[in-house]
Amino acid sequence: MRAKDIRERAGGEPIAMLTAYDAPTARLADDAGIDIVLVGDSVGNTRLGHDSTLPVTVDEMCSFTAAVSRATEDALVVADMPFLSFGADDDDAIENCGRMLKEADADAVKLECGPHTIELTRRLTRLGVPVQAHLGLTPQRENETGLYRQGTDNDSAREIKDLAREHEAAGAFSLVLEHVPANLAASVTEALSIPTIGIGAGPECDGQVLVVDEVIGLSERVAPFSKRFGDARSEMRSAIESYADAVESGAFPADEHSHYESDLDDTY
Repeated sequence: MRAKDIRERAGGEPIAMLTAYDAPTARLADDAGIDIVLVGDSVGNTRLGHDSTLPVTVDEMCSFTAAVSRATEDALVVADMPFLSFGADDDDAIENCGRMLKEADADAVKLECGPHTIELTRRLTRLGVPVQAHLGLTPQRENETGLYRQGTDNDSAREIKDLAREHEAAGAFSLVLEHVPANLAASVTEALSIPTIGIGAGPECDGQVLVVDEVIGLSERVAPFSKRFGDARSEMRSAIESYADAVESGAFPADEHSHYESDLDDTY
């Protein structure tokens, strides 16, 4: 899968996008037919123990992305660019984004967008770095805007729609719309020729994306716009408790889990 393949899916078969942060999860997602595997900066919350995405570094994203890329054959791998890896200096941003393709073997990068990312998107795409834009709720700006639904009034809705058009014109191959009203997402989708991928943005986007921990039921809480499709947390807890009990009781390891070498009988 390449960025151009995703671009051509606008108005067609729905796009399934899912986060992954490690090789085993990425392999499962790829085998399940997921179209886009996003190595999200949500790794800060889901794997690194942070309260937000803000502490995640470029080096960390590069490492997690490389792990996902090594396990993925068919899905498009998108590296989420972390807080302050772009936006201050475009030359530094291009170098950071380039690392994801050169060192981590990503197929594209995702930028949490605003007016400041239009020219950066244009420069990146001209250099051969595919860009997925992201509008609506942008968690990297939580200290400024809070983690609230975006585009809920005419002015902010118009701004999102205008920015969507500008990023499409700058070369973005797709657009993530997060936590915006479904009717706004439908309007943006209709206005663009690139696919929109929604998260908490209703059913009329060209695709959907969720955090894998919520999908498999690993996280304690689920966002109001998300859904559990499994109960991995209970399965893991049960397995770990059973292991601990077996060790404490002496039931594990049993003879079938051990190897004895007869030539060593006289050693002791």
